[in-house]
Amino acid sequence: MKNWFFCLMISVLSVAHAQAPDSVPDAIAKERAALSVRRDTVLAEFETRSQECWQKFAVNNCIDKARRVRRTEIEPIRQAELALNEQERQWRTQQRNERLQQKQGEGAVKP
Repeated sequence: MKNWFFCLMISVLSVAHAQAPDSVPDAIAKERAALSVRRDTVLAEFETRSQECWQKFAVNNCIDKARRVRRTEIEPIRQAELALNEQERQWRTQQRNERLQQKQGEGAVKP
């Protein structure tokens, strides 16, 4: 589980450096889609486990365990989503600054 998280974080952080500026949003969208699929898988597994709990005598204990597993599996996904959000904010800030510099350059040329 932890290896998956570290591999995901490395791929998220390397997206901006390996891609051209125009393809950064596409790479971020692909990463978000992969994270969404992983999140849906974890939630489906939780639903299955919680449904199985109702067949047992100690329902509350079983559901608590299922919730703990869900939290531990969701946390790396959440951290990766936060890293993607930060990367997207940085990219948008960079794009905004470039547009402002272009406008300032155009304004300096025109008297």
